[in-house]
Amino acid sequence: MKKKGKKYLEVAKKVEKGKVYTMSEACALVKETSTVKFDSTINVSFRLGVNPKFADQQIRGTLSLPHGNGKTKRILVVTNSKQEEAKAAGADFVGGKELLEKIQKENWFDFDTIVATPDMMGELGKMGRLLGPKGLMPNPKTGTVTMEIGKAVEEIKKGKVEYRVDKEGNLHLAIGKASFDTEKLVDNLKVVCETLIRVRPSSVKGTYIKTAVIHTVMGPSIRFSADN
Repeated sequence: MKKKGKKYLEVAKKVEKGKVYTMSEACALVKETSTVKFDSTINVSFRLGVNPKFADQQIRGTLSLPHGNGKTKRILVVTNSKQEEAKAAGADFVGGKELLEKIQKENWFDFDTIVATPDMMGELGKMGRLLGPKGLMPNPKTGTVTMEIGKAVEEIKKGKVEYRVDKEGNLHLAIGKASFDTEKLVDNLKVVCETLIRVRPSSVKGTYIKTAVIHTVMGPSIRFSADN
């Protein structure tokens, strides 16, 4: 096991062992536990009582963080008919089949999200093995396959993020930066927790949110209650 550094051990003393904090307490404390010199991303992690082997327990969707998460999303829009709309909405890269060829030939991935019109999914489907493992394949369930291209781009730019449980039943999401006001972090965190509670599968019995922690990059985890 990797030995913890002095900075980590120092800030870890601020976190009371075994305590479950309120959202407000956790958001205030996490700002004090960053050990890096840059504006650290603040992540929230959940261990859920779900079994992703069952289709109805593969929790996945999108939510809009009221204050964004501090990350600038580079959006690639693949469309023939909605290119001007995409540009007007602020998409970073806009084009048709030629952009997909660039990805394949040049291994080009200078973007974070792909939004596409339905007519382009035939071409994108051929690239499933390339885009799928990177989490870049557009999906109607997350609003990234749509004819409302302008709306989709604007929502992503304003703070719409995708969430997805992994095969172990864990879910991770960036909700802000260490420089965010505590109140903004609390607002974002509440939206995440309320969303997860709302999408709880009816087939899940027992404890749904087993543990919930908030932490900075390379900082200690702070356990909090997801229902306050």
